[in-house]
Amino acid sequence: MTAPGATRAPALGRAASRLLDSRWAGLAGLVLALLAPFVIATPYALSVMTSAAIFVMLASGLNMVVGFCGLLDLGYVAFFAVGAYTSGVLSTRLGLPLLATVPVVIVVTVIAGVVIGAPTLRLRSDYLAIVTLGFGEIIRITANNLDVTGGPSGIYGIPSLATSPVVFYYLTVVIVSVAVIGASRLGRSRLGRAWRFVREDEDAAEAMGVHTYKIKLAAYIAGAVWGGLAGVLFAGQLSAISPGSFTFLQSALVLMAVVLGGMGSTPGVVVGAIVISLLPEVLRDFAGYRFFAFGVLLIIVMLVRPQGLWPHRSREASS
Repeated sequence: MTAPGATRAPALGRAASRLLDSRWAGLAGLVLALLAPFVIATPYALSVMTSAAIFVMLASGLNMVVGFCGLLDLGYVAFFAVGAYTSGVLSTRLGLPLLATVPVVIVVTVIAGVVIGAPTLRLRSDYLAIVTLGFGEIIRITANNLDVTGGPSGIYGIPSLATSPVVFYYLTVVIVSVAVIGASRLGRSRLGRAWRFVREDEDAAEAMGVHTYKIKLAAYIAGAVWGGLAGVLFAGQLSAISPGSFTFLQSALVLMAVVLGGMGSTPGVVVGAIVISLLPEVLRDFAGYRFFAFGVLLIIVMLVRPQGLWPHRSREASS
């Protein structure tokens, strides 16, 4: 009979190997991101890379909701809009630096997460998806009709976080890297394990003593904060926001990045977000056919890799 330690050691070795692989891959990606401005120094390329980094933060936040906890959210752009508009209103109306608006944005997005999540998270599957889609549209239409948000014209003259696009890019990369690491740590924490229990079988988790409603609300609030902070970066990058930037298509693209990369996989979601944000620019030479080619490539990838480009592997699967 094999000793328990003999079977446990190879499993621990494989787990440690995967952990090291993901850390080295993350470090290599960070180095490439820091060196990119020296290789591609055009203002347009720098703007695209900054947008891609912000998109990575959005996907990382939605991954906590969809990937970790299994809640299908089709209106995630609502929190993106709440963060952008909160920072935009405070910086233009009250003259606050963009950085000073961050604590207020966190508080407002937590409140928004509770207000939207509290009545909806008792629903499941398709019903939850429809309700979150409705809330996403409500936020956009509200911003389109309020005077304080500038109505259809939006808000202009939002100050940046940095003095130059290059400095703003590096600051964005640092903030996004911290956000991705934070989301990954949450996924490995006790709360993250509870999220995965709820995702796998909510009824069984409830029977085992997990307060599933509070656990789901915690995931929703965490995702809201990540989305709101991404909105601050978005407002600082463009210096202008309008309701047209927060449509359902944006929510669909973020969800697509999570699914394409691998739901529940932090490195996979980063890869998926980069692919979704940069692939249309790579295909720009195809002019009118680039979105057609973009769609075809996505279909091919999902047929070949239905589990995602970098799927999450649990300890149970590796043992």
